[in-house]
Amino acid sequence: MAKDKSRYFTFLLYPESIPEDWKSKLELIGVPIAVSPLHDKDKSTVPGQDFKKPHYHVVYVAKNPVTADSVRYKIKQLLGDQSIAKVQIVIRSMTSMYLYLTHESKDAIEKKKHKYNKQDITLINNFDIDRYISLDVEDKDDMLNTVCDLIDEYGIANIRELKRFVRVHGNEYGLPSMKIINSVLRAHTALVRLYFDAVYQERRYGRGDIDKETGEILNDKEIRDEKQK
Repeated sequence: MAKDKSRYFTFLLYPESIPEDWKSKLELIGVPIAVSPLHDKDKSTVPGQDFKKPHYHVVYVAKNPVTADSVRYKIKQLLGDQSIAKVQIVIRSMTSMYLYLTHESKDAIEKKKHKYNKQDITLINNFDIDRYISLDVEDKDDMLNTVCDLIDEYGIANIRELKRFVRVHGNEYGLPSMKIINSVLRAHTALVRLYFDAVYQERRYGRGDIDKETGEILNDKEIRDEKQK
């Protein structure tokens, strides 16, 4: 039977089974690779064992579609027979897989896994996650709706404020980088401008006749009641 092929793979490397110059050796492959910080605080489910065996998660982007066996063989040739484990095709989105390197993906957050420092991710051969994100029409619609909801909920008045918000809180809402978000917003600038303008108008003129919870216009009595609270 023909084996599945892909350009996007993930696998594990164990520190005690790889040479000291393993990063330099990976560069020799000539393909983009991202390596997680050392995962040494992952809780174990094995009785009597507090943490899992320390390991690195790796995201590997092949030049052309290949099999998992091909990737495994290539890594073993460079780093040794015991170096690599769990070679898998990336089935979920590359964004989610990349976020998992530091346990900042949605599922990792829900499972309350230990969060690692993204500054400790190692990028080899010009790995750039933005290059490997592909969005279908539904993904783009979902992202646009999420951004508009955030603009409304957090009172974001312009693109600079949105950029700062995404940088700090984007992972919490499953948002990619602003480079990807901009590519989606570019086709809907009129709609996004309406949201920005609405926030700006409320911020500038400070309407006091709007229920902040429901968005409904209050009558005079309700306004007085609100002021007395």
